Amino acid sequence: MWTGNRTAFRILGLEIGKDHRKNWWESIDIAEGFRITLTPARHFSGRLLNRNISLWTSFVLKTPTKNLFLGGDSGYGNHFTEIGEKYGPFDLAVMECGQYNEKWPYIHTLPDQLIGEVKELKAKNFIPVHHSKFKLAQHAWFEPVELAAKNAEDHNQPITLPVIGEKVDLDQLENVTWKKWWEEYW
Repeated sequence: MWTGNRTAFRILGLEIGKDHRKNWWESIDIAEGFRITLTPARHFSGRLLNRNISLWTSFVLKTPTKNLFLGGDSGYGNHFTEIGEKYGPFDLAVMECGQYNEKWPYIHTLPDQLIGEVKELKAKNFIPVHHSKFKLAQHAWFEPVELAAKNAEDHNQPITLPVIGEKVDLDQLENVTWKKWWEEYW
């Protein structure tokens, strides 16, 4: 298990008695042809007074047909380049893009950093997440996804923009034209 996250492994149904403790750059084979590798992320961890006692991580999920990056929360850092060099290119990167503030650059990506992270990961396509659901920062609810779409378009970077909860066919990413669904609500 990644350090300090025993409950998450219970939820995943992994055997608790078996030692699954892992650190960054270590892998777990979860089924035939399916491997999860823990990779760095830059964020604080914990709740209330228990801070930074567990490891914050991103993941590489390698399947028989896809190579995916699951970013979690992270501020910008050189770990994106290192992950891209070790495990890229990626078919899809799931990238945190919301709840940012210039005072929090170490825990959440700023809008002008997102495309750089995607490029450093060597991701063919990305899906922005961690936006439009709750308010932590002072930006408008739609701003993170709006800026992600604009910056992707400006840099000719393929982007996947499902409505929250919409299913995405990973085999059809390049064949879908995504609408800017948030514009219907503001």
